[in-house]
Amino acid sequence: MKTLTTVAALLMSLSAAPVALADAGGSCHFHGNKPATETVVTDCGARRKAALVKAGKLDPSWQAVALDKAELVDGQKGQEWKLSFKNPAAPDTAKQTLYLFFSPTGNFIAANHTGR
Repeated sequence: MKTLTTVAALLMSLSAAPVALADAGGSCHFHGNKPATETVVTDCGARRKAALVKAGKLDPSWQAVALDKAELVDGQKGQEWKLSFKNPAAPDTAKQTLYLFFSPTGNFIAANHTGR
C-alpha cells in the first residue's frame, strides 16, 4: 500500500509540473538534427549581434547594421551557416565586416572579423 501511495503521489506531481517546451525562435538554442531555415538563422544572427553590442564586445555603431549575406559553407566539422554584416562606420577599418557562424541546426558557434 505504501508503494502504491508513493507511485500515485509521484504521478500526480509529474502531471502537475509545467511542461518545458523549446521555442524554435525564442532562445536560438536548438536540439536535434533538423536543419534550421535561413530565416531562423538570420534572426538568431541579429539577436547575437545585438547581444555582442550590449556586452560591449562590439562598437555601438554595429547595432543598426543589417545582415549583408547568409550562406552555407564548409567548415572544419562540416557545413555551417556563415552570416556577414558590413559596417563602414566601424572605428577599426580592419574590422568592418563581422562574421557569425552557426551550426546547420541553428546553434551559435563563433564570431570574428576574419571569416574563418
